[in-house]
Amino acid sequence: MSAVRAVPEKRRPEQSAAGPTPAGFVLGLDVGSSVIRCHVYDHATLIRGSSAQKVESLYPQAGWVEIDPDALWLQFVTVIKESVRVAGIEMNQIVGLGISTQRATFITWNKKTGNHFHNFISWQDLRAVELVKSWNNSLIMKVQKAVAEDNCCFGTLDTWLLHKLTKGSEFATDFSNASATGLFDPYKMHWSGLLASLLSIPLSILPPVKDTSHNFGSVDEEIFGVPIPIVAMVADQQSAMFGECCFHAGDVKLTMGTGTFLDINTGNNLQHTIGGFYPLIGWKIGQEVVCLAESNAGDTGTIIKWAQELDLFTDAAETEKMAKSLEDSEGVCFVPSFSGLQAPLNDPCACASFMGLKPSTNKYHLVRAILESIAFRNKQLYELMQKEIHIPVTKVRADGGVCKNNFVMQMTSDLINANIERPVNIDMSCLGAASLAGLAIGFWTDKEELKKLRQSEVVFEPQKKWQEYEMSMENWVKAVKRSMNWYNKM
Repeated sequence: MSAVRAVPEKRRPEQSAAGPTPAGFVLGLDVGSSVIRCHVYDHATLIRGSSAQKVESLYPQAGWVEIDPDALWLQFVTVIKESVRVAGIEMNQIVGLGISTQRATFITWNKKTGNHFHNFISWQDLRAVELVKSWNNSLIMKVQKAVAEDNCCFGTLDTWLLHKLTKGSEFATDFSNASATGLFDPYKMHWSGLLASLLSIPLSILPPVKDTSHNFGSVDEEIFGVPIPIVAMVADQQSAMFGECCFHAGDVKLTMGTGTFLDINTGNNLQHTIGGFYPLIGWKIGQEVVCLAESNAGDTGTIIKWAQELDLFTDAAETEKMAKSLEDSEGVCFVPSFSGLQAPLNDPCACASFMGLKPSTNKYHLVRAILESIAFRNKQLYELMQKEIHIPVTKVRADGGVCKNNFVMQMTSDLINANIERPVNIDMSCLGAASLAGLAIGFWTDKEELKKLRQSEVVFEPQKKWQEYEMSMENWVKAVKRSMNWYNKM
């Protein structure tokens, strides 16, 4: 049996006998850690126009990661305008906007003026390691000063964008974003007074929490010339889960973007674990609440970008051929931990490293070791999921830029001994946001219609037994452990 099976293209559903195809287009926009991207979708979920810009991160101190809000706002407006222009349509043909955002990246701002008190603090930021012992005084002083003036808003990216888009008339978040902040109680479905008090954050400055697919208001017409309805706000990984049509318990999504995220649909039950998987609200639509369990690793796309900047290759597409040109990495191991190690080891003081270098080592060995490290880490996360989440896996679907690498995909399929589907369109966070927006306004009827529209490009099937990689993975695990506790603190 072939290890890679192409999926025949499905015929798009014919026009419904109940009526004509809805007019207009839906915007799906994703503010990721590396890129902000907007797609214009038609009723067949085909992309009619796109635009993207690189998100620039700021590093004021070692371990600190921030984003300039003013620069991000200009990029947000620009990619919407450009994607609509590329689609060859007018703004008044956009019937709904869905926004997906990176999670737990937060900011505080003045309620009356809209001016921010500081840059966005990124989810990648490591100062939280020290905040466990002592919360950052400068930030808390800013929040407390603002609260004393009864003038402060605290929110994640989605809340701030909503505030900006509506010129301050709307202030809200959704359940998926709220559940990823560490301030939300997913069991009681509201902000946790206890957790907020531990961090000296008054509940009064936190936004109301709304359904994921919901009418959040309209974009002020001064921005785009027309009042576009904002009808979905969703966290990026949950959005990708929805875009992949992982609607049923046991459905698994493997995202390999800036970082790696492994999510499993747990139905309407939150799964409490202690080993590295954490419970999230996937989405809430009316009475339907879908829960997820998730674990992650911090550096995936970032290590590909880093290797490219070192001139190990010119284009990321070359890495697959480079890796396949060798039988193995000749004992070279790479530890992908620029942002420390996440589950199952959880060491923010670990360092990134190459080990097992020899005089014969060349850039091909280095590239193969980098790609192997991504696949080995995927296996670690998958095994942890099987150990902690007692729900049978029904399907595995991949997305994110690194999933375009066939070497990583095939090796991961071998290691976890499961088929992995790769969609035609890998920008699942954009599609998920657009899908949720379309459902809110009746552009699409229901999730069954979305499932019929979904297109898989290829299915990767296990070709080797994972035991054939056992020695290489044992060496990699040894290298990972030797990279731990390298820095005194972050």
